[in-house]
Amino acid sequence: MTDYPALAARIAALTEGEDDQIALMATLACEIHHSDARFDWTGFYRVTAPEMLKIGPYQGGHGCLVIPFSRGVCGACARSGAAQIVDDVDAFPGHIACASSTRSELVLPVRDSSGALIAVLDIDSDQPAAFTRKDAQALQAILDAVFARPTG
Repeated sequence: MTDYPALAARIAALTEGEDDQIALMATLACEIHHSDARFDWTGFYRVTAPEMLKIGPYQGGHGCLVIPFSRGVCGACARSGAAQIVDDVDAFPGHIACASSTRSELVLPVRDSSGALIAVLDIDSDQPAAFTRKDAQALQAILDAVFARPTG
C-alpha cells in the first residue's frame, strides 16, 4: 500500500515552483506509478478539445491515444467531474480496453486553479478491486495541491 503522506511530501518537493502542466503530469505519473505495486498503468489524459481527452504523460504499457468524454471510465470522470472507482472493468458499461490485463481502475479529475478540468488521472491495476476510497481521497488531495494551487 502507498505511504500517501510520504508520496505527497516527495511530490511537493519535486514540483515546488514548477507551473508547466506537462512537466507536472510527467513527474506525478512517475512518482505515483512507482509508489505502489497495485498500479499497473498510471497516466494522464488531457482535455485537448471540447469533450475530448488525449493521452499525456504516463508510466506503463501503451494507452489509448484519444478518449471522448462519452466513452469509458475516463470519459465518465471527465463528464461528471467525480472520482470513478471501478472494481471490475468488465462490468463497467462502455469500458475501453486499452490493455487486456486491466482488472480494476481508478480515475480522478484534475483541475487547475480556476476549477477548470484540464485532465484526468487514470490508474489501472491488473488486480480486481484494487482501489479504495482512501486511495481516491489521498490522490485527489495530491492532484489538488499540485494543479489547483495559485500560480504566479
